[in-house]
Amino acid sequence: MASADDEADLRLLLAAAEEAGALAMRWFGHDPQTWPKGDTSIVSEADLAVDRLLAERLRGARPGYGWLSEETADTDERLSRRRVFVVDPIDGTRAFLAGEKEWTVALAVVEDGRPQVAVLAAPALAEVFSAARGRGAFLGGRRLQVGTRESLGGARLAGPKRAVRMIAETLGVPAPAARFVPSLAYRLALVAADRVDVAIAGPNAHDWDLAAADLIVEEAGGRLAGFDGAAPAYNGRTTTHPALVAANPAIGAGVARGMAEWQRRQEEEAS
Repeated sequence: MASADDEADLRLLLAAAEEAGALAMRWFGHDPQTWPKGDTSIVSEADLAVDRLLAERLRGARPGYGWLSEETADTDERLSRRRVFVVDPIDGTRAFLAGEKEWTVALAVVEDGRPQVAVLAAPALAEVFSAARGRGAFLGGRRLQVGTRESLGGARLAGPKRAVRMIAETLGVPAPAARFVPSLAYRLALVAADRVDVAIAGPNAHDWDLAAADLIVEEAGGRLAGFDGAAPAYNGRTTTHPALVAANPAIGAGVARGMAEWQRRQEEEAS
């Protein structure tokens, strides 16, 4: 069962996500100002406003916790904290700016490298996923359970279409139609909700993209892992991860083999 700390943190994250989602919705569809971030990313004034609100609510309530957010400059201070907030104020910023609904506010509490509490809110869809370790995963008041499909043939997939095609070719099955979901966190959570069977995260996803959805998938009976079968560890010095797959255990191992071959081919093309 979830600890008393986890239960208290879950209530805190739920309240913060509700407030953050309401703030984000004030900007949604109203053309917020944007700036380039790095080579390919973009940040908006909505991202920054939500980040400030979350920092105030979460850090103010738990000053002893560390902090890792996509929109806050990172420091080594979090590495000395056993319990850390991992936050993406708006996951799927480009979708948010385009008026598409599949963007999320992703919040997690990580302890000793693994998520213990998670809330993933999709305000434009009026959906809130939540989980606490040992307590199960929920969408609103409905308990979640991953699907039971055992083979990739006919499976519902979400992820980069090129990756899906290469994995199918490697496993010798017809390439299924792949749904692209702009919020990576939401994409993974769809496995927990049994709306897709397999969700793929390409290489270089960050802690804040993954941590909340990771726990939601796990508590629904699924698993997020790399092609080597290892689950991600969070709040390390490096916050990026290799390609990952979320699925039920029966289908996940086979997809991971296909992912390994896909990654090998990518490395060959890059060399």
